[in-house]
Amino acid sequence: MADKLLEEIPSLDLADFRSGDPERKARFVQQLGEAYQNIGFVALKNHGLSEEQTQALYADVKAFFSLPDERKQRYEYPELAGQRGYISKGKEHAKGRNTGDLKEFYHVGQEVEDTDDPIGKEYPANIWPEEVPTFQKSTFTTYRTLEAAGKDVLRAIALYLNLPENYFDDKVRNGNSILRPIHYFPIENPDAVPADAVRAAEHGDINLITLLMGASADGLQVKRRDDKWIPITALPDQIVVNVGDMLQRLTNGVLKSTIHRVVNPPREKMNSSRFSVPFFMHPRSEMSLAALESCVTPDNPKKEADITAGEFLNERLIELGLKKK
Repeated sequence: MADKLLEEIPSLDLADFRSGDPERKARFVQQLGEAYQNIGFVALKNHGLSEEQTQALYADVKAFFSLPDERKQRYEYPELAGQRGYISKGKEHAKGRNTGDLKEFYHVGQEVEDTDDPIGKEYPANIWPEEVPTFQKSTFTTYRTLEAAGKDVLRAIALYLNLPENYFDDKVRNGNSILRPIHYFPIENPDAVPADAVRAAEHGDINLITLLMGASADGLQVKRRDDKWIPITALPDQIVVNVGDMLQRLTNGVLKSTIHRVVNPPREKMNSSRFSVPFFMHPRSEMSLAALESCVTPDNPKKEADITAGEFLNERLIELGLKKK
């Protein structure tokens, strides 16, 4: 499968990995690894989020983004470089572009509950909008559920790479992960925005893996090896889970962080909202992203210099326009 050009991303069931059945677990590991070597994306069901949790989250996200801009901007703190709170319309752009994306979003970050872990001092406190009193509960319940699913996906990746199953566990414990509810806001007059402005320009994600809710709405596309863009679709009970640049770097390109984008809808539908909620799974800042020895071979020589996750993230935040040099 690694060489086959796919017309859609593979669908997997996390219950297979969590089943306790060695055969089902091994099959999941193999299928996940092959998908990540090929196209870098899978659709995943039985991820732990209930329909009730999902409905509560979307209700709160929609309530926040429906507030007037001046109310939302009370929760925007530029000095945090977009790490927490609200990030207003057009602030973020893809690497290598200057035109801002047609979106606004909110960042919820790690809460370090064990006081003996010094990494807690690295993270700013979360910012909670008082206008939506249930926002804290619904977003953070989602954060913990997706974090747990992400840990299992990383365990499967470790097994596929012939590493100990718990290889990533200590590296992502209290990691710098971010939940990002996104609002692709309505465009009432398409002629009033820059001609090259899109909802999310083509990009690769920074982190180890991304777990994305709300990928089923039209617009999300992934770029195959032959440069053809194919739509990413997920059933209502699935999330989309993809490889990020950190994992690609760690595996020396064996696992693929595939370029993807969110294109604008047809002109007559640009006046409608689109919501999605990615969970960007980051390790602790001190994790080394130096290529794994097993992924460096005569046929696949080492591609990138050694760097830590924290250094890499800092570089990328500057490139995305969220942080000043």
